[in-house]
Amino acid sequence: MPLPLYLLALAVFAMGTSEFMLVGLLPDIAAEFDVTVGTAGLLTSAFAIGMIVGAPLVAALARDWPGRSSLLTFVLAFAAAHAVGAVTSSFPVLFATRVVAALANAGFLAVALTAAATLVPPDRKGRALAVLLSGTTTATIAGVPGGSMLGTLLGWRATFWAVAALCLPAALGILKGMPTGRVREVATGGPALRTELAQLTRPRLILVMLLGALINAATFASFTFLALVVTGTAGLDAWWISVVLVLFGAGSFVGVTVAGRLSDRRPGLVVAVGGPLLLLGWPALAVLAIEPVALFVLVFVQGALSFALGSTLITRVLYEAAGAPTMAGSYATAALNVGAAAGPLIAAATLDTAAGNLGPLWTSGLLVAVGLLIMCPLRTVITAGRSVDVVE
Repeated sequence: MPLPLYLLALAVFAMGTSEFMLVGLLPDIAAEFDVTVGTAGLLTSAFAIGMIVGAPLVAALARDWPGRSSLLTFVLAFAAAHAVGAVTSSFPVLFATRVVAALANAGFLAVALTAAATLVPPDRKGRALAVLLSGTTTATIAGVPGGSMLGTLLGWRATFWAVAALCLPAALGILKGMPTGRVREVATGGPALRTELAQLTRPRLILVMLLGALINAATFASFTFLALVVTGTAGLDAWWISVVLVLFGAGSFVGVTVAGRLSDRRPGLVVAVGGPLLLLGWPALAVLAIEPVALFVLVFVQGALSFALGSTLITRVLYEAAGAPTMAGSYATAALNVGAAAGPLIAAATLDTAAGNLGPLWTSGLLVAVGLLIMCPLRTVITAGRSVDVVE
């Protein structure tokens, strides 16, 4: 894999740390701003909503920009949003900074996904996506638990400053390592924006975007509220939140790595094996979460299965959107974050029910079930090794 791809992954690490770090900080943020944990959880949805809106919008605006300049601008804007969030005393302002950061993240990821696809041969998009997403999975292994520990020691604001600082070496790496004009070359030599947007009328593309959104919704429904399961259901000390997040992140890294080697040629295998296991795993976790050992094992397994299945479906989005070379990344980003926005919203509504802290886990199981029910009669769309558009 080319070096610029790993530089993009470094920036994705900083942004992934920000996107996921609130999982371990929600109780502290809720206490400081005098809101419920469910309301604080809306900060995760705000980030996701900003990415849903921002991905296609910013990608359309940036399609004629030099790739390196646009990526650098997005990273610096992301850092600035976190600096403001670190000093605000207003929950609405903090909410707004999450939206702004999400817009910057959306623009970056949309351009980065497109750039990643152009840096490798056409039949290696899955491998390239795995490298790029390794920044996200590494964030869940190191960045998010580290942020949780930093928040425990110095307060949640310190984590916002840390993310802003992480953006600086990422910006330097992009400035020094990314070739100029990559995105611009694709845009000027490819189809018109109207033609690329017309790809969204293709049923196959809409289907894989919907499936990707459902699986990601299931992932975020539980991931956002894992801290409550650790300290409430399992009765563990707050320090164990970081351990659980590391396990989930380690699992996600394994899942993305394995799926990255299969999603180009054997996506059906990932779906056929991973889908049913993921479906069984969420209710199993809900039932066994009271036992710490079972909690640790199942969190790792669910992290691996969630990211293996999710990354495979998002790779299918890139294949099915091959006719939209500068917008395909934004379609994949939007699909991911429709799920990331919807999952916590649905899960938060279950916290005040009889299910309590386990409500998000049951929600995840239901969302996976819906996805598999849709997927089963239409599995040929997923099991095809490559899109017809790519073959042609």
